[in-house]
Amino acid sequence: MGNIASCCVSPSGSPKLPRQVERLEDYQINTDLSDDTGPYLQHISDREVPDDLALESNPSDHACASTIFLSKSQTDVRDRRKSNHINHVSPGLLSKKYSSCSTIFIDDSTVSQPNLKSTIKCVTLAIYYHIKNRDSDRSLDIFDEKMHPLSREQVPDDYSRTDPEHKLIYRFVRTLFSAAQLTAECAIVTLVYLERLLTYAELDICPSNWKRIVLGAILLASKVWDDQAVWNVDYCQILKDITVEDMNEMERHFLELLQFNINVPASVYAKYYFDLRSLADDNNLSFPLEPLSNERAQKLEAISRLCEDKYKDLSRVAMRRSFSADNLVGIRRSNAVLS
Repeated sequence: MGNIASCCVSPSGSPKLPRQVERLEDYQINTDLSDDTGPYLQHISDREVPDDLALESNPSDHACASTIFLSKSQTDVRDRRKSNHINHVSPGLLSKKYSSCSTIFIDDSTVSQPNLKSTIKCVTLAIYYHIKNRDSDRSLDIFDEKMHPLSREQVPDDYSRTDPEHKLIYRFVRTLFSAAQLTAECAIVTLVYLERLLTYAELDICPSNWKRIVLGAILLASKVWDDQAVWNVDYCQILKDITVEDMNEMERHFLELLQFNINVPASVYAKYYFDLRSLADDNNLSFPLEPLSNERAQKLEAISRLCEDKYKDLSRVAMRRSFSADNLVGIRRSNAVLS
């Protein structure tokens, strides 16, 4: 069944479908019936959307597509650099530490164990640029804070016209992560789900819905990523005035808008991590640097040896399954048959 010419198609000839298409609307399943060949059973590779189309529409699903938040932030970064150049603004004292022959400075943030505080700052800054440089104000009622308030405090009349500051977004996310004891990896997955929601549902994160969209992304990321998930009723203890029914309804809508696609490939996770670090460098959000001590060097060496042993074991398994030509001791040659 893995071959295109399967038993369901006569050997006399089978209609061939193009491997690549240029437009999504041109991509459709061929269900025509032919008197000569019978019903055509399409191969699974022909039914899948080509990678070039998927890359263009779903950046949170593929590692080769650029993240949305980084592209939205570049406008402000270019304007800031241009303004500093025109006004001859001095960068001031260099606060970044550089390594020398005697001292090596490294930060404690890695792709597998990011720094929690720095990661939350970068994720909230990405959300800030999403709101500030949004294309329009497309939203849904389930995410509207006026219709579904998170507290009993009266929502101001201009709530949909005033963009929140980065500090306000950071305090909101930090409160949730601190109370629910969530990890830094969960913050990165939260940003992946947020951009996937905006892409799939064709929405914009704006002043009227950013809190509920961020809350829904955190709720889903904590359940998917953490082993000990936080229940919806636990968030009701953090946000005192929200009900469990409202949390359940928002979670259900969030999953439906994501088309129940909660998978985050390792390549996509790594892309978001390094793009967040690039965002931090562009906005002078430096990760904490510390001199490399003997104890830290021994830990890094132990981790390196552990990973090296793991890859050696994987290579041995691969060698047993398939030997390459370099590992063949005696190569038997046979006479070629020319017809």
